[in-house]
Amino acid sequence: MPDNDFPCADEAIVLQSWGKNAKAWTRAVRTNAIESRRLVTNQAILDAVVARQPRTVLDIGCGEGWLVRALAARGIRATGIDAVPALIDQAREAGGEFQVASYEDIIASRLELKADTLVCNFALLGEESVAPLLRSLPALLEENGRLIVQTVHPLMACGERAYADGWRLESWAGFGDAFPSPAPWYFRTLSSWIALFVSAGWQLCQVQEPLHPSTGKPASVIFTAQKA
Repeated sequence: MPDNDFPCADEAIVLQSWGKNAKAWTRAVRTNAIESRRLVTNQAILDAVVARQPRTVLDIGCGEGWLVRALAARGIRATGIDAVPALIDQAREAGGEFQVASYEDIIASRLELKADTLVCNFALLGEESVAPLLRSLPALLEENGRLIVQTVHPLMACGERAYADGWRLESWAGFGDAFPSPAPWYFRTLSSWIALFVSAGWQLCQVQEPLHPSTGKPASVIFTAQKA
């Protein structure tokens, strides 16, 4: 099945896949096996957050928790949440403040947390779930706070496929047999991302495009937004 034609109507498949891949993902992150993260995107999101001089950070979709620990090492109180229990287990084993919570928990106002900076680092992977999540996030944000989102750069992630919104399938090519489950994710064009923020009630303050040091091409895009 072509990667750009993956019919992921049930977004639960995304979570199921990440549950199966939790240990492999943790190993890949902690051994710096992913070049773009090692050379560009990890430092890029860390710099973007630290530049805000936050007191408190909520990492939404924290995965195995590296960003929470990196911020804590800089004296910033950070908490991570993720809907995948297996990833939260990995995060807690390495230390830090973590809890299992889904986008549905946030949308339904079941999460009793607030922070002056919210972060979604490569965590907005769905289609229909993302807009209601973005509309709900201001309830977690303290006054004059910011939302920082890093995601794949649409220009580079598009590859040879049509530049159009749609489901893609991460096959983990190049990672050997470590990842047992292909992972679906929803591709958005740059204009779709901007429209999504605006329609959800956010005002974009800054758009950054961190560049890969070898290719000179954007490795990701980082959006910083405030409540409109």
